[in-house]
Amino acid sequence: MVKLSVIVPFYNVQQYAPDTLRSLKANARDDFEFILVDDCSRDGTPDILARAERELPGAVHVRHEQNGGLATARNTGIDRARGEYLTFLDGDDWLAPGYFPQLVAAIDELGCDFIRTDHVQCTARSRQVHRVPVGRRGVVTSPREAILPADRSTSVDYAYAWAGVYHRRLVDKGLLHFTDGLRTAEDRPWIWKLHREAESFAAVSMLGVFYRRGVASSLTQIGDVRQLDFIRAFDQVVAETAEDPQADELLPKAVRTYCAIISHHLGTIERFEPAVAKKLKSMSAAALRRMPQDVLDEALDSMDLPRASKLRRLRRRPAPAGAAA
Repeated sequence: MVKLSVIVPFYNVQQYAPDTLRSLKANARDDFEFILVDDCSRDGTPDILARAERELPGAVHVRHEQNGGLATARNTGIDRARGEYLTFLDGDDWLAPGYFPQLVAAIDELGCDFIRTDHVQCTARSRQVHRVPVGRRGVVTSPREAILPADRSTSVDYAYAWAGVYHRRLVDKGLLHFTDGLRTAEDRPWIWKLHREAESFAAVSMLGVFYRRGVASSLTQIGDVRQLDFIRAFDQVVAETAEDPQADELLPKAVRTYCAIISHHLGTIERFEPAVAKKLKSMSAAALRRMPQDVLDEALDSMDLPRASKLRRLRRRPAPAGAAA
């Protein structure tokens, strides 16, 4: 039986894929499989992956005939996975040697639905450790308890799918797939669903994932219309949370986070193409009006004055026709 399935989407990362694949080889084990999903790359990535299928133990090479984005590529990998546990890596990131065996040993010992881990953020030559915002380590607890409080960073704000490992029963329960077609913020509805509906999780103090920031081809560096998918992602978070039995408790966190993300994008609006910047403002105004207004009022009252004032002005902005997300 396959113990661990590692799902790795690749898209136009020929510069970084060899490092990623070398790190996978340094984590290979007879009962591990590596599902390498080429999301219709147009550079040298397909050739690199074809070679990796021959040279990397446990490699399975899957190619999309049409680019579908990270969420869709991950879903392809989940559907092909055979492991008792599943985890993720992005095609431009890398791992410490022996990290995956340690990760599997940790979830075997704890016996929970999923584990969240720390990671190292790499920007050029800079290295910075980012930790799961959960105080108790190595202790199995309810994922719901890690959603709140609304005014502090919590586990749902640490939305990196690759910073953890997940039991197959989450696939069987329909909790591990991503919203198909989301081009950005795909981790947000996903992490919220996990924390609302899974039964158990733990945070562990493990460092082994190296997350590469500032990659020129990364969507986070490109100010085009795909970035606006964050609105669709957070609309989903708010809508699904509103249906939860504990909606009164959880919605303030969802709405406040949504407001913070809108404010962040408005604060870096100069990186967007002019037409996209205009659309960002109109779609964000429409999003604010879709939120539960009493919850939104409370969220804005709890935020610092500059951000709250900016969002209140945006909320009053007339919405042009066709501005819906």
